Amino acid sequence: CFSTRSLSSWHVACRRSSRTNECKLLIKQTPHTLDGRGTSPCQTRHLTGHASFTIDNIAEVIKHSDTSRVLVMAGAGISTASGIQDFRTPGSGLYYNLQKYHLPYPEAIFELDFFFTNPKPFFEYARELVPGKYAPDGAHFLPALLHRKDKLLRMYTQNIDSLERLAGIPDEKLVEAHGTFSTATCTICSARHTLEDIKKEIDEGTVPRCREHGCKGVIKPDIVFFGEALPDRFYMYAQDVSETQVLIVMGTSLEVMPFAGMADEVPSDVPRLLMNNDRVGSFGIRAKDVMQTGDIVASVEDLVARMGWDEDFKRLRAEWTLRTPDEGTKYC
Repeated sequence: CFSTRSLSSWHVACRRSSRTNECKLLIKQTPHTLDGRGTSPCQTRHLTGHASFTIDNIAEVIKHSDTSRVLVMAGAGISTASGIQDFRTPGSGLYYNLQKYHLPYPEAIFELDFFFTNPKPFFEYARELVPGKYAPDGAHFLPALLHRKDKLLRMYTQNIDSLERLAGIPDEKLVEAHGTFSTATCTICSARHTLEDIKKEIDEGTVPRCREHGCKGVIKPDIVFFGEALPDRFYMYAQDVSETQVLIVMGTSLEVMPFAGMADEVPSDVPRLLMNNDRVGSFGIRAKDVMQTGDIVASVEDLVARMGWDEDFKRLRAEWTLRTPDEGTKYC
């Protein structure tokens, strides 16, 4: 079974072998494509009996001078407003554009066996998503603003589009659970490379080759392919969930393990805010759960307004737009 998903998010699952206790990464089928845009403004929802804790309470907790450990989890839904195409939209999705490569199935471009046989389809994908073509949207600037305010404990993202970095979240505050395009590795000699080392080839639609000592091996961006382990940094979550004072979950279906499990591992008395198209995961069963459903950017702007940070938020976004963008950047 294969999932339909936005380009910017990997959907992998963890299955443990009873014989080896080894964690393997698998695709997990999801029932729909996650889309954070919504058709209506954000709405705050509570289950019966939980209405006493509201979005205003969340805002007050975050604003409080003693709060400095806000944990953010994000998925593909935070990048749809940036214009990143989805995977299978008829006539325009990535798979439609890759049909000329006669893929056996869409996800083959993310499998190592297929990559070693024919890396060309993957680098066609990479040319579409390589950092520099898209601009962060409002959802990316919320954790960046929390960082500016010394409130951000960490941001964990399923996305590989690097828009969190562009929004201003530093490396030490960001965990790209499913890898990154920012670095790359030779598949033969394991030489390390940066995005700048291979960006020209990717932009030209060619397969980047290693030049270390005449190696000529294919250089693979450091994103997680099926069957590969998640980055070691991901497992910092075990300590982060125990320390967080507020959890914010944005634009994710919470259906893919082990990423999704983080939301349930925060202590039961920690406020949890969901900003998503729909209610997902276990949200709604805890007394301090708040759900804002609908347009994610509208939900972000609503929270920022309730915290009285409107001008700071506008200033942060304005600072980004004043930078000289790479040619071809798509603005939302």
